[in-house]
Amino acid sequence: MDSAHGFTSLIQLGLSSPSSSFSLHRHPIFAPPICQNLAGRFYPRVCPIIYCRHQNPYFIVTKQSKFREFRLFKSVELDQFLTSDDEEEMGEGFFEAIEELERMTREPSDVLEEMNERLSARELQLVLVYFSQEGRDSWCALEVFEWLRKENRVDKETMELMVSIMCSWVKKLIEEERDVGDVVDLLVDMDCVGLKPSFSMMEKVISLYWEMGEKERSVLFVKEVLRRGIACSEDDGDGHKGGPTGYLAWKMMAEGNYMGAVKLVVNIRESGLKPEVYSYLIAMTAVVKELNEFAKALRKLKGFAKDGLVAEVDTENAGLIKKYQSDLLAVGVRLSNWITQEGSSSLSGVVHERLLAMYVCAGRGLEAERQLWEMKLVGKEADGDLYDIVLAICASQKEASAIARLLTRLEATSSLRKKKSLSWLLRGYIKGGHFDNAAETVFKMLDLGLPPEYLDRAAVLQGLRRRIHRSGGLETYLKLCKRLSDNNLIGPCLLYLYIKKYKLWIIKMI
Repeated sequence: MDSAHGFTSLIQLGLSSPSSSFSLHRHPIFAPPICQNLAGRFYPRVCPIIYCRHQNPYFIVTKQSKFREFRLFKSVELDQFLTSDDEEEMGEGFFEAIEELERMTREPSDVLEEMNERLSARELQLVLVYFSQEGRDSWCALEVFEWLRKENRVDKETMELMVSIMCSWVKKLIEEERDVGDVVDLLVDMDCVGLKPSFSMMEKVISLYWEMGEKERSVLFVKEVLRRGIACSEDDGDGHKGGPTGYLAWKMMAEGNYMGAVKLVVNIRESGLKPEVYSYLIAMTAVVKELNEFAKALRKLKGFAKDGLVAEVDTENAGLIKKYQSDLLAVGVRLSNWITQEGSSSLSGVVHERLLAMYVCAGRGLEAERQLWEMKLVGKEADGDLYDIVLAICASQKEASAIARLLTRLEATSSLRKKKSLSWLLRGYIKGGHFDNAAETVFKMLDLGLPPEYLDRAAVLQGLRRRIHRSGGLETYLKLCKRLSDNNLIGPCLLYLYIKKYKLWIIKMI
C-alpha cells in the first residue's frame, strides 16, 4: 500500500458510515521497473489504480482542507519554501496535478502538458517541493524539472530551488553512509534532466564528504566517478580543466597533507583510471610545497646542530635526506611527463615553472637553470628574482659555466638590477664557502660603482680571516681590505702578523 499512500494522504476518502463495506480492486497496468527513492523505499514507476467501490457522495474536499493536508507533510524544503500567500495561489489544478502524478498511470510529462494552462509558475515549484520530500517518489521531481526545462519554464528561482533540493538529497545520502555509487547515480540523474548549477556538484559532494570527516569515502567517490567515465571537468577561467581528482588533491594540500595529495593522484593514475590533466599540476604543486617544507626543516636542523642542541647529521642520515629529495623530484618529473603526454602544449610553460620551483627548493642549480631556458623557449619568461635565486644556488655550488650564462643577461639591465643580481651571486659564494670568488665579486661590484651591502662585505672579510688562521693566504684579504678602504667603506686597518720561527710580530697599516 506504500504506492497508494501518497495519493490517499492528499484527500480523505469519505465513507457513508463506519459499517459501510469498503473494498479495493487493484488493477495492475503492467509490470513496471522498480526504482528506489531517497528514503530507501521502493516504488514502481507505474502503480496499480485503486478504485473505491463505495464512496460517500456527499464527501467534499475543500481547497482549504487540501492546503492543510499538504502542509502536514512538513520537510526542510517545505518550511523554507511555503509562505502564507501560497494558500491563495494553490488552485484546484495544483491538487489535481499532484493526484495524477501520484497515480503514476501516465508519464509526468503528459500530465503536466495537459494541465499546463492551469498551473502557475509558483504551483509548478510547489510540485517540485512536494515530490522532493522523504517518502515521495524523488524521480518524479526530476521528471517534472525535465519537463519544465524542455518547456523553457525554468527561471532563476526554480533553478535555485531544484539545486537546493538536489544538494539536500546528496547530503542525506552521505549522512546515511549510503554507497558512493548511489551518490554518483543521483548526480548522473541530475545531469540527465539538464540540471546545471552554477557550481560543480562534484566539488560539492567532495566537500560534504570532507566536512563530515569521510575522507576515505571521498577518495572512493572520486574513483567511482572516474571508473564510470563521467565527464565532469570544469574550466578554471585560464583554459585549464579541473575535476574531482584535482579538487580532492587540493583539499588535502590545503590541510598541509602534501604527500597525501601526491599519492592520491599517482595511485589513481597507476590503478588504470584517468584523472584530469589539471590534477597532475596540483600534484606537482604539492611536490614543490613538500620540498619547501623539507628544506625548512633541514635548515632548522642545521641551526640546532650549530648551536650544539643536536648532533651533526651523520653520513647515513645525509644519504636518507638526499634519497628523499631525489624520490620527490622523480615523482615530480613523472607527473610532468604525464602532462606532456595527455595535456596540450599550452601547459608547457606551467610545467617548466613547476619543475623550476622543485629544483630551486631542492637546491639543484644546474637543473633549475635548464628550466629557466626551457621556459624562455616556450614563451614564458621567468621573473628576474628567479634568475637571481638560481644564480645564487649555482654560485654556492661553484657551477662556473651556469654562472657565466646567467650573468649574460645583466649586460642590458639597469644599475639597480645589476647590483641586486651581483648581491645574490655574492651571497651564493658566501653560503658555499667560496671566499676567493666572493672577493672577486666584490671587486667587480666596486669597479661598476655598485658597492655591496655592509653585511655582505663583513661576511666576506670574516670568511677570509678564518681561512688565514687555518691555512694562511693573506693576499686576497689584504687586497680586499685596501679596495674597501680606498672606497671609504672601511677605515684604516692594522694587520698583526706573528712569525713563530723568529718570534716576531709585524704590524702593518692598510
